[in-house]
Amino acid sequence: MKNANEILEKMNPHQKINYDRVYQKMRESWEAEGLRPRILLHSCCAPCSTYSLEYLCQSAEVTIYFSNSNIHPRSEYERREKVQKDFVEEFNKRTGNNVLFLAAPYEPNKFMRMVKLHNLENEAEGASRCTACFQMRLDIVAEKAQELGYDYFGTAITLSPKKNGQLINEIGLDMQKIYAVHYLPSDFKKNNGWKRSVEMCKAYDIYRQCYCGCIFAARQQGINLKEIHKSAVKFINKTDDKK
Repeated sequence: MKNANEILEKMNPHQKINYDRVYQKMRESWEAEGLRPRILLHSCCAPCSTYSLEYLCQSAEVTIYFSNSNIHPRSEYERREKVQKDFVEEFNKRTGNNVLFLAAPYEPNKFMRMVKLHNLENEAEGASRCTACFQMRLDIVAEKAQELGYDYFGTAITLSPKKNGQLINEIGLDMQKIYAVHYLPSDFKKNNGWKRSVEMCKAYDIYRQCYCGCIFAARQQGINLKEIHKSAVKFINKTDDKK
């Protein structure tokens, strides 16, 4: 399978990297060899996985890995996990794909210890705390991809225009030096990916959260976490009643 570094080494090191173009070159190599690689794709939420799945499923077999112990409170985590799982099921029904779904254990204490160990509680959204969070989650995904024998690991977070896609890809490429699995570069917001994700959220009636997930960012943004908890519990109970 093509390693992204093989493509990056041929590119101008002084120019900003278009990671979507890197992905396209990798896809071209798969098609030339008649391959459909297996990708373990980290997803932070269903909205970010919408267009990402639509895009990747054209050329690969994808498994969504929901690994987000940064999300607070637990009820909100459970809501987002449920929405993600339900979207995967509905996406398969509508498109004929066979996307799989896996969820990592919810271990918020690990995230909290990491933040406090490095004194990141008061960092601004998008600063060092977010970088550490990306590293934590990509490490978990890479390890799981290696364990299960996937060809690539990647993340749907690059779909968000609020996240630093260049940084996320750099972290992923560093992570593949540790594990025996390739990182899949991406910039899912390209090609009107963000616009398409909004359209898909409407078409699938997907819940879209108002904060990234962690308690520190929520407090900085003035999010009422008690109301988030009430809303999440109500959502979960309502969907359980339907079943």
